[in-house]
Amino acid sequence: MLSCLLLALPIAAQQREKYEFMRNLPVYADSLIADFDYPLAWGNSDIKDFGEWKQAARQKVFDCMLTPPPPPANGYDVKVLFEEQRDGYKARKIEIRLSRYYTVPAYVLIPDGKGPFPAVNALHDHGGHLFIGKEKMIRPLACEDSTVIKDADEWVSGYEGQFFGDYLARHGYVVFSADAPMWGERGQKEGAKRSLYDMIAGNMMMYGIDLSAYMTYDDIAGTEYLASMPEVDPERIGCTGWSMGAYRAWMLSALSDHIKAGASVCWMVTADEQMSFKYKRTENGGFANCLPGLRRWLDYPHIASIACPKPMLFINGSQDKLFPVAGVEKAFATMHDTWESQGAGDRIETELWEMPHSCGLRSQARVLDFFDRYLK
Repeated sequence: MLSCLLLALPIAAQQREKYEFMRNLPVYADSLIADFDYPLAWGNSDIKDFGEWKQAARQKVFDCMLTPPPPPANGYDVKVLFEEQRDGYKARKIEIRLSRYYTVPAYVLIPDGKGPFPAVNALHDHGGHLFIGKEKMIRPLACEDSTVIKDADEWVSGYEGQFFGDYLARHGYVVFSADAPMWGERGQKEGAKRSLYDMIAGNMMMYGIDLSAYMTYDDIAGTEYLASMPEVDPERIGCTGWSMGAYRAWMLSALSDHIKAGASVCWMVTADEQMSFKYKRTENGGFANCLPGLRRWLDYPHIASIACPKPMLFINGSQDKLFPVAGVEKAFATMHDTWESQGAGDRIETELWEMPHSCGLRSQARVLDFFDRYLK
């Protein structure tokens, strides 16, 4: 009986007197950071023509994204699974074949009236919560299970009770939102377990592919589908998101010519601040934004700068524990320098609000105003 009780007690981690890793980082993190010189960043690169630099920088990002998913053999092959009328717009659940390997569940909102309309790819967050994806941005349709509807209703409290996608649709935008790999209906058969995310991402690398990159590749393909919809004006497409969705938004803006304006809420920083021991919290998003080897060439704001001279909005919070203010300010300055160098300084807007990691009503209204100016 005693042996059974001992087996049930948690076992303390065995520790050695010497070690090489601490707080999720190597002890030589500062030395790694000191070696960051970003040779392909605009201003550091030997390439002085901005158009040529954008092409080279974008190609380097794609190189680090490893092998893309093969495109579908016969186009996107969209199936409408369910449709319902909402206040001023229709809501559809679709299944779209984004790759020869898989189909992807998504929601689409289409305003009533005569199009074509401006459109937004609404990119959902991470939050360590994988049970829902697209349902974080768009209110679940009536066809969904009650547990999904309840979960989304609880999660939207992080958006102050307002579904961001529905808010945009009520103001005249076609809105598309799809599950990212590992979220919602693209999750694990055994149930959503954040603890297995990194293991699955590592296994994906064994196939020569990158899980975070697949998320971005799918965002690009989803935007191509959005541009092909008869209800959409392909010259007026934007993207937005909060947290991981914000990361996805500036990545998509940098890598897709279909995106004409991007808005990111609470995801911008420099790697030297994010990956250091200077703060109580160290990076633990891990494979959700990890592209092999890319930091040796470009930092986050350098990649976002590939979007220049597109209109871009970045909002971060001074009380956001995920992104040190020093790193946010450095990143903002880097991007402003790039846009200014191209005579487009008025097309980048960076704002540091006194708020935590959140995307409330004020943030959503600010994004809507931004899109109204550039997409309407």
